[in-house]
Amino acid sequence: MQKVVISGTGLYTPPNSISNDELVASFNAWSERFNQDNAEAIAAGDMTPAPLSSSEFIEKASGIKSRHVVNKSGILDVDRMVPQIPERSNDEWSILCEMAVQAATEALQRAGRTAADIDGVIVACSNLQRAYPAVAVEVQAALGINGFGFDMNVACSSATFGIQNAANSVSTGQARAVLMVNPEICTGHMNFRDRDSHFIFGDACTAVIIERAEDAVSEHQFEIVGTKLLTQFSNNIRNNFGFLNRADESGIGAPDKLFVQEGRKVFREVCPMVAELIGKQLSELDLAVTDVSRFWLHQANLNMNMLIARKLLGRDPDLEKEAPVVLDEYANTSSAGSIIAFHKYQDDLPAGSHGVICSFGAGYSIGSVVLRKL
Repeated sequence: MQKVVISGTGLYTPPNSISNDELVASFNAWSERFNQDNAEAIAAGDMTPAPLSSSEFIEKASGIKSRHVVNKSGILDVDRMVPQIPERSNDEWSILCEMAVQAATEALQRAGRTAADIDGVIVACSNLQRAYPAVAVEVQAALGINGFGFDMNVACSSATFGIQNAANSVSTGQARAVLMVNPEICTGHMNFRDRDSHFIFGDACTAVIIERAEDAVSEHQFEIVGTKLLTQFSNNIRNNFGFLNRADESGIGAPDKLFVQEGRKVFREVCPMVAELIGKQLSELDLAVTDVSRFWLHQANLNMNMLIARKLLGRDPDLEKEAPVVLDEYANTSSAGSIIAFHKYQDDLPAGSHGVICSFGAGYSIGSVVLRKL
């Protein structure tokens, strides 16, 4: 079995950003118009009025201040409130492929690698824009990589599950190096007319190079000390959109064909599971929590991350050094979130430092990767 390292990471950030104030202005304009148009039914008690949102509510509930998006105008258009992303012909690279290539290019540069050094591509994300051909095979072709490619989806945990799959391929000799990418256009499955969730998601793409330690030449190497995965079925985070929707026309356009969640239940049930899994994994690796210099946690909700870190550390974490936050700028980017945190907050760690990348979400799914800086 080969020793395996992460040797490079990359990040693609869309050029457009939406502040909480901008998002709230759009939502409240729609809400007020809805209430006006349905005033009689609301007064008669036959319809529930649409509530108003606020920037203060959003930041208190989530810690989110803004989000990067592929398209801004369509989301803020009160008559649309859906990103406007034109379809591309089959002769053009898809938008997920385009995002993946940009993130992968930076990851390859940081790893000191070229496409010729990569034997496999994994696209791991929450929302794939088509069933087939695999986006990973498209990314493989766009970059000129020989070998194999496949897509996988474990919702917000896709990146950590993807790292584990890539590490297995490398450690068993199936591949010298694997590119794992996480293109996430989360705004595409967001209901921007739901007060409780209209602010949650943003768009981004991350990339990770996983390769044999003996071959690595990068200045940014992290040994993969161990991985631990857990899934437990729950309906508390769900999206029912799929190819069978056309077989029952009554469900087309229904709210459950977008992202829906029972946020309080998720908070109450997932946080203890995450802290327990990380603690157990560290114990199995003969590491104490105090041996971990940094936790790169899933960037879904600041309160969740604070609670998880508090359960592990027995105190509030230092968000600058121990549990860095990027969701204030990026919002929830699903599988990309923990990798954005890792990408942005890794270079200052001294050799020998340990860190944990951990993601969690729908499934429920939890993936944890323990790393050691070389």
